[in-house]
Amino acid sequence: MPWDIFAHEWAARLLQQHIAGGEARHAYLFTGPPGVGRRSLALRFAQALNCLQPPAPGEPCGHCRACDLIARQQHPDLSILQVEEDARQIKVEQVRTLQRALSLSPYEARYRVALLLDFQRATPSTQNAMLKTLEEAPEKVVLLLTAGSAEDLLPTITSRCEVLRLRPAPLQSLEEALTARWGVPPDEARLLAHISGGRPGYALRLRDNPALLEQRQTWLLELGELLGMPLRERLAWSKQNLRKPDRDELRERLQTWLTFWRDLLLVASGAGAPLTNIDFSADLRRLGGQISMAEARDRAADLEKALVRLDANLNARLVVENLLLAWPRVSQPSELFLE
Repeated sequence: MPWDIFAHEWAARLLQQHIAGGEARHAYLFTGPPGVGRRSLALRFAQALNCLQPPAPGEPCGHCRACDLIARQQHPDLSILQVEEDARQIKVEQVRTLQRALSLSPYEARYRVALLLDFQRATPSTQNAMLKTLEEAPEKVVLLLTAGSAEDLLPTITSRCEVLRLRPAPLQSLEEALTARWGVPPDEARLLAHISGGRPGYALRLRDNPALLEQRQTWLLELGELLGMPLRERLAWSKQNLRKPDRDELRERLQTWLTFWRDLLLVASGAGAPLTNIDFSADLRRLGGQISMAEARDRAADLEKALVRLDANLNARLVVENLLLAWPRVSQPSELFLE
């Protein structure tokens, strides 16, 4: 398996060929959903570029000083640009600081590598500030950008990068890999593969942090309670729980709710596609008898719009209340979400 990369072997082979042939580009863009492996592939590429003892051209050893420091994101010639703590966007000032660092010769590696994480969170002015570096990258500098999709960035940014589109792994493949490579018990591996939607990084994050799984379950049980509430109680719930919401946590809650409504859409439509929340499959089947396909589709669309509005910094409580006012009230809610 090239570079010991799961699910993206084709990308690892391509990058390895670029290095071995002396044809490494000055800028690459790795796209795909969070947790799919964008950062891991970018770091492995940085290791391959700078490995001190490569077993073969374009192959990192994984053990030398350069490989070790890059894996820990502590190499002096590795710069990381990402949203700062308590900020919502990447700022122009951060790009200026990065550009000053990239103007220097490598300290000890062959290449200076800049890792720009979730660059879709850079404002248009910040992206434009990066253009000159992308157009005329200093010698011995390689820029590695990650984003949800190429369309999330300005066309002028995307056109200056080699784009590698990473996709989730088939659920069965990920389930088997979690058991064979990472020692996850089969039942847990199946659940993690479905919840993560085939994203190995996210599946491993869930494995390593059981609190995330517990929080997800809490949010889904909360959804079931809300479906059984009249409108007045839903508004009271919103007032009590969203007085001063953590926007990042609220985004995760809404994304979890969205996976449930999408599952319900699959159940109501009779589609045979695999569900995300397989541990709630009995509840989904029961709700599928009360909620129509059109209703499930509309509620899923509402949640997608709500996530966009949340990112646009609209009032979080109002965003959620608008969602809850449109939700149907299910009959006999006490029979739901009990198994």
